[in-house]
Amino acid sequence: MFQSLEIVEPGSARVLVLGHFQGEKPDDRTATSAARLGVGNALTGAAARAEATGEVGVIVEAYPGGEGPWERVLLVGLGKKDGFTAETVRSAAAAVGRRLATVKATSATVDFDGVLKAVGMNPRDAGAAFGEALGLLSWVCDQFRGKGSTETIRSPLAVSTGSKPFDAGLRRGLAIAQATNFTRTLSQTPPNVATPYWMAEQAQKLAKEHGMTCKVTKGAELVKEKMTGLVAVGAASENAPCLIRLEYDPTGAGTQKPVVLVGKTVCYDTGGLSLKINNSMVGMKRDKDGGCAVLGAMLAIASVVKPKRRVVAFLVAAENSISDEAYRPDDVLRYRNGVTVEVTNTDAEGRLVLADALSYACEVENPAYIIDLATLTGGVITALGSTYCGMFCEDERLRTRVEAAAAATGERVWRLPMHQEYRDMMKSPVADIVNSNPNRKAHPIQGAAFLSYFVDDKVPWCHLDIAGVHVAEKNAGMFIEGPTGWGVRLLAELLS
Repeated sequence: MFQSLEIVEPGSARVLVLGHFQGEKPDDRTATSAARLGVGNALTGAAARAEATGEVGVIVEAYPGGEGPWERVLLVGLGKKDGFTAETVRSAAAAVGRRLATVKATSATVDFDGVLKAVGMNPRDAGAAFGEALGLLSWVCDQFRGKGSTETIRSPLAVSTGSKPFDAGLRRGLAIAQATNFTRTLSQTPPNVATPYWMAEQAQKLAKEHGMTCKVTKGAELVKEKMTGLVAVGAASENAPCLIRLEYDPTGAGTQKPVVLVGKTVCYDTGGLSLKINNSMVGMKRDKDGGCAVLGAMLAIASVVKPKRRVVAFLVAAENSISDEAYRPDDVLRYRNGVTVEVTNTDAEGRLVLADALSYACEVENPAYIIDLATLTGGVITALGSTYCGMFCEDERLRTRVEAAAAATGERVWRLPMHQEYRDMMKSPVADIVNSNPNRKAHPIQGAAFLSYFVDDKVPWCHLDIAGVHVAEKNAGMFIEGPTGWGVRLLAELLS
C-alpha cells in the first residue's frame, strides 16, 4: 500500500493524526495538543460534524488552511473509552493508513498523547500496535507480476510522533510487522519456486544474516534419522523432502532448556493418491504456512525480541505429489519413537511429517516446551471459521501464556478439547493408529489426537491449527486479500 515506510523525527509532516472517543468530544488533552500544534480551530470544526461519531476507524478530515503547517488533519474514532485496547489502536491505525494511502500522503505525525493518558495505556504498547498495523498494511508482493499488469504507483510514507515512548513502540511494531510480511511473501511464493530445498535456502539465508545456525537434513540422512513421514510423503515428488533445523542461541543463554517451534511446511499438497478434487487444489501452495510462520517468528526473535534463551525451529518440508513412488492408503509407517501408523488417507499428510519433528524434538532437544503451527484440518474452519485459531494444549501454564500472547496481539486462539476418547478414535486394527479416521466426527480434533502420540507426556506441548486464520479472504483492516502471516506476532509476544 506504500512504496516504503519509515519512522522519522518530527518536523516536516503535512498530515496530522489525532484521536477521539465514541460519544465524546475530543478531551482537553487532545484539544491542548491540537492547540499546541496549531490546529485548534480545525479540530473543533471536525469534531462538530455529524459523521464524527468516534466509532473505531471512522475518520473525519479537516483542512486547516493557513492554520499551522498542516495540509490535512485526520480525526480518527477510537470507540468507547471503556473498551479501548491495543486491538482498537490497530484498527484505528489500519483506517488511518488506508486513508493516507488513498490521498497519497507522504508524511504524517501521530499524536495520541491525550487519548492514551485518558485511558492509562502505556504509549510504548500503543505505538507498537500502531506500527504493527501500518507495517502489515504496507505489505506488497508484486514480484510475480509481469508485463501484462499495469504498474501500481505507491507513495512513500514517513511517520513521526511527538512521544519518545510511542516512537519506540512504533519502531518495534514496524519491525514485527516486517517479520510477518516476510512470512506473507514466503506464503505467496508459488510452488514452482517454493520447493522444499528453496525453503531450506531461505532458512540458511536467515541464519547467516542474523547470527543463527541452520542444518538441513535430506536424502539418505533422512532415512538414517528415521524421518519416516517426510520420506513417505515426499517420495512421489521430484522435489525431495528435507528437515530444516534453525537455532537461535544467544550469548548468556545458560543451560535452560530450549523452546522448540515446529512448522508444517508442505510446499504443495495434491492430496497424493487420495487426490484432491476439482478446485480443492487451488491455494495449496499455502499448506506451507505453518513453516512460513515459524521462519518469520525466528526472524522476529533474532532481530527484535532477542530473548535470553535458546529457540530451536523445525520445518518439515515436503511436497505431497503423485507418481509410482507415492505412498499409499494401507501402507504402514514405523516412526522413530516406535509408533506405527496405518495410512488411510494420503491427504492427511501434514500430521505424518509433523510427527517426525515432534518425536525428534522430544528425544533429542530436551525442550522446555513445544509449539507447532500447521494448516492441518478443514474441520477447524468448519468449527471456528476464520475468527479463531484452534488451540490444543493440556498444559495449563503453557496454555495460559499462549492465551495471554494471543490477547496481546489480537491473533485469537480458542481451546478445543483433548480427551482419551479422541485418541482412541485413532486406533488401527492393523497398526497402532490410523492417520485419519474415515468418519467425520471431531474432525479438527483427530489431527491433534494423532500428533499427541508423538509427544512425550512430560513435555508441555501446544498445537495450533491455523487452517482458518492463515489467509484473509477480503481486503479489510490491516490485511489485503491473501496471507496474514498468522502466528509470527503471537510467537514473538510469547518469547518476549
